[in-house]
Amino acid sequence: MQALCWVHDDLNEVDIGSYILKVCGQEEVLQNKHCIGSHEYIQNCRKWDTEIKLQLLTHSVICSDLARTSKKVGTYKNFFYLIKWDELIIFPIQISQLPLESVLCLTLFGILNQSSGSSPDANKQRKGPEILGQVDFPSHAFDIEYKIPQAAKAAVHQSIETLEKPLRQRLLAILSKDNTIGLSKEDKEFLWEKRHYCHSHTNSLPKILVSAPHWDWASLPEIYSLLQQWPPLSPLAALELLDSKFADQEVRNTAVNWIETLSDDELTDFLPQFVQALKYETYLDSALVRFLLSRALGSIRIAHYLYWLLKDTLYDTKFGVRYEQILGAFLSVCGKRLREELEKQTRLVQLFGMVAERVKQTSGSARQAALQNGMERVQLFFLKNKCRLPLNPSLVAKELNIKACSFFSSNAVPLKVALINADPLGEEINVMFKVGEDLRQDMLALQMIKIMDKIWLQEGLDLRMVIFKCLSTGKDRGMVELVSASDTLRKIQVEYGVTGSFKDKPLAEWLRKYNPTEEEYEKASENFIYSCAGCCVATYVLGICDRHNDNIMLRNTGHMFHIDFGKFLGHAQMFGSFKSRDRAPFVLTSDMAYVINGGEKPTIRFQLFVDLCCQAYNLIRKHASLFLNLLSLMLSSGLPELSGVQDLKYVQDALQPQTTDAEATIFFTRLIESSLGSVATKFNFFIHNLAQLRFSGLPSNDEPILSFSAKTYSLKQDGRIKQASVFTYQKRYNPDKHYIYVVRVLREGQVEPTFVFRTFDEFQELHNKLGILFPLWKLPGFPNKMVLGRTHIKDVAAKRKVELNSYIQSLMSSSSEVAECDLVYTFFHPLLRDDKVDGIDGIARPTGKVGGEVKLSISYRNSTLFIMVMHIKDLVTEDGADPNPYVKTYLLPDTHKTSKRKTKISRKTRNPTFNEMLVYNGYSMETLKQRELQLSVLSAESLRENFFLGGITLSLKDFNLSKETVNWYRLTGKHSHI
Repeated sequence: MQALCWVHDDLNEVDIGSYILKVCGQEEVLQNKHCIGSHEYIQNCRKWDTEIKLQLLTHSVICSDLARTSKKVGTYKNFFYLIKWDELIIFPIQISQLPLESVLCLTLFGILNQSSGSSPDANKQRKGPEILGQVDFPSHAFDIEYKIPQAAKAAVHQSIETLEKPLRQRLLAILSKDNTIGLSKEDKEFLWEKRHYCHSHTNSLPKILVSAPHWDWASLPEIYSLLQQWPPLSPLAALELLDSKFADQEVRNTAVNWIETLSDDELTDFLPQFVQALKYETYLDSALVRFLLSRALGSIRIAHYLYWLLKDTLYDTKFGVRYEQILGAFLSVCGKRLREELEKQTRLVQLFGMVAERVKQTSGSARQAALQNGMERVQLFFLKNKCRLPLNPSLVAKELNIKACSFFSSNAVPLKVALINADPLGEEINVMFKVGEDLRQDMLALQMIKIMDKIWLQEGLDLRMVIFKCLSTGKDRGMVELVSASDTLRKIQVEYGVTGSFKDKPLAEWLRKYNPTEEEYEKASENFIYSCAGCCVATYVLGICDRHNDNIMLRNTGHMFHIDFGKFLGHAQMFGSFKSRDRAPFVLTSDMAYVINGGEKPTIRFQLFVDLCCQAYNLIRKHASLFLNLLSLMLSSGLPELSGVQDLKYVQDALQPQTTDAEATIFFTRLIESSLGSVATKFNFFIHNLAQLRFSGLPSNDEPILSFSAKTYSLKQDGRIKQASVFTYQKRYNPDKHYIYVVRVLREGQVEPTFVFRTFDEFQELHNKLGILFPLWKLPGFPNKMVLGRTHIKDVAAKRKVELNSYIQSLMSSSSEVAECDLVYTFFHPLLRDDKVDGIDGIARPTGKVGGEVKLSISYRNSTLFIMVMHIKDLVTEDGADPNPYVKTYLLPDTHKTSKRKTKISRKTRNPTFNEMLVYNGYSMETLKQRELQLSVLSAESLRENFFLGGITLSLKDFNLSKETVNWYRLTGKHSHI
C-alpha cells in the first residue's frame, strides 16, 4: 500500500487485492493475507542481515501455472532477539492536515500459529491477533499548549420542512437511523451539506459530526460553531460523543458537560463504558478523567466500582499504563479509610484466587481437603478484619461459614463461598468465585439485561427479572452472586428421569411442590409468565447462545433467569460449520408453555405472555441507539465476541430498526411460534442430561420416545417391515406453509401398504436419537438441513424426498439391531393424523352456539388499511371439542368477493394468538368511510365442512383512521353492526 501511494492519488480507486509482491530474483510471491514478517524469505533476510528486495506486480503478469506462495513459518521463542524490521514507514499525509489529537501508536501483535500441532477448538471464544506490547514514547519535559481556533460566525438555522420533498425524505431517513453504523460516504456528504436543517433533531449531532469531511485546523471553526449552537443532548445521547470516532477535545469536553447531569445510580449503571472511553482520551488530564474522579469522591458506590473496573483493566496490554496512572490518581485522593478498605478487598480476592487455583489443580477426594485447608487460611484473614464484598460495597462479611463452602463440578471448578453477614439481621451471603474464565462478557450481558429491566420499569412494565451481580476482579477470575432458592432446569427435569426434558409437567409440578396452596401457585406461575417473557426478549436481542438446561434457572417463587453468558451476539457454539445448539431464536419449550397456559391447552394466559414479549420488545427497540452506543464503547475492551462493527450489527438487525411496532409485534410472534415448535431445543436439553449423567446411551428403564408419538411401538407389536420408501411429498399450510413427506410402509402379512406422514424435522429427530442409542454404530448420513434461500419451496422438497428415501433405504438395510429397534418402529407406526387430510376453506355453517371475543388493531396510512388480528379468547363449539380457528375478512360491499383476506389456522385451541396483518391497499380515507369490515371466525375441519364460530361487522366511518385503534370486540352469531 505504501508503494501504491507513490503512483496513485486515491487508494479508494485502486483494487489493492489485484497487486502482489514478488521476491526479486525468485519465482516466489508473498500472500497478501499474511503480515509481511511471517514469510520465510523475509525472516531469512533478517536472520542473515541481507537486503529485502521485492517487486510490486499485478496478478496478470505472473505465470500462474507455476506460481507458488511462500511458506509461513512460526517464530520460536529463542529467535525473538533476531526480529528486526529496519523499515521506513511513510504516512502519505501532511502533518498540517492531521487533527490536533493525532497520536503515533506502535503496537506489536502476535498471531497464533495454528499449525503448531494442536488443533484449534472451534467451540472456544473467537481468538484474534494478540497484543504483545506497545511502544510508549517519553513524555515532554515541558507543557505544550495548543491554541483552540475560534468558532466561525453562527449560521442561520433552517427548517427541515423547507426542503423539497425528496430531499426531506432522504434526510429524515438518514436521521432515523439508530446509530452511525451503516452511514455510507454519500449519506455523510449529504448530511454534512444539510446540517443546518437538523437542529430540531437534537440527537442527530453525532451523525453530523462523524460526517464532517475534515478535522484539521482549518475545518475546526465551522465544527465548533455547530457545536456551540446545538441544543444540549440528553446525557445518554451525549455518551456516543465519547466513542473513538470523536477524538476532538472540544467535542469530548462538551459531551462531559452534558453528561454531568446523570444521577449517581445512572452513572453506576454505565460506569464500564465510561472506563472504556478513557482509552479514547488524548491526554491524561481530561474532562472525562476529572469528571469520574470528582463523582467518585462524592459517592462510595461509584468509588468502589470505579476502583474494581480500573483494577481489572491494569492487565490491558495496550492501555494498562494509562489505567495504572488513573488508578494512582484515584487512590491518592479517595482518603485513607477507603484506601484501606479497598486494600482489604484486594487481599481477600487474592486469598480466594489461591484457594480456587489449588482446588482446580487437584482432583478426586483431594479436592475437598484442598478446599478445607484453603478456607481455613481465609478464615484467619477474617479473625482480624471485617470486609466489604467487591460484588457489593453494602455487604459486609465478618467470617466464613466453612461447612457451607463447597465447589461446583463444572470444568472451571468454581468455589461456592458462604459468608456470615456482619449485620446480625442480614442473611448469609453466598457467592461463586471463578478462576480460569473471563467474566467480563458475563458482566456486560448482565449490565445490558439490567438496563433493559430499568427501561421496562420506567414504562410501567414489571417483568419480574432476576438481576444478580457479577464482577471481574482480575485476569480470568471474578465473583458471581448466587441467587438463593433456585435450581437449574436440568436438575428439575432429571427428577422425572433422563428424558424429563421431553415431558411437559416437571416445571409445573416442581413449582407446586414449593407453592402448595392455589393462591401461592397462581402467584408463582404469574412470576414465571412475566420473567419468561423478559428472558425471551433479552436473550434474543443480545444473541445469548449456548443455551441448555444447566444455564437456565428457576426460583421456587417462579422467577426464571439465565446464567453463564460465555456466548453472545449470535456467536453460537459450532460443530464444524453448523450450530450444535441454539437453533431456535430463544429457549421456549413445551414444559414452559405448560406453566404459562396452566395446562396442556392454549389459554388466554399464553396471549398475555405473547403480549408481554411484544410490548417488551418494542420498548427496547425505542432505545436501540442506547444499546448500540453502549456496546460500541466496549469494542476496545478485548472481548473476543465484541470486536468489530459486525458484532454490533447483530443487535441492530435483531431490533428490526426499519419496522413499525405492529410489524415488530408480528415478527416476534413468529419467533415465539418458531421457538415453541423447536424439537432441537428439547433434544439439546436431553443430550445435556446424558452428558451430565455420563450416560453413553439411553437407560434401559426409560424407553426412547419421539416427540410426535405418545407411545413406543415395537416389531413384535406391529409386524416386520418388508419395505419402506418416501412415496411423495405434499404441501401443507397448517399452521404455516411446509412440506410433509408421505412414507409408504409394507409389512409382512399385509397386502396393501400403509402411508405415514412425516416432516423433515421429525426425520431429523429420529436420526439424532439413533445417534444416542447407537453411539458406536456407523449410521447412514443424514441430509443437510441448511439450505440457501427459502426452505419451503418445491425444489427443496423434491431434493429432500430423494435424500430421505436414500436415508430410509440405508437405515432399513442396516444391522437388525438398528433397523428393528423400537425407535425405528415407533417412527413408522401410523398416527391418528396419518388417517386425515388437511381441511380447506369450505362453506361455513352455523353451529347454533357462538361466543368469544377478538382483539384487533385497526390503522390507516399511505392509502392502506391495516387490520391486525391479535388474539381470540373463549371460543365456543357445539360439541365441546377444541376448534381449529382462523379468521376471514371482507370489505363490504364486495359483490365479487375480491376483498377476502385470511389468517393461518390455529390448531386445537379456544384461545388462539394470530398477530397477523391483513392489508387492504389502494383505498382512500373517503372510500373507507363508506365501507364495512366483515370479520368471521371459522374452524377448519378435516372430515366435515368448516363451521362458523362467530363474527362481527364494523363500520369504518365510526373509526378515527388517522390513529391506531386497539380493542376487544365480542363475537356474535351473525355479523352485528357496531
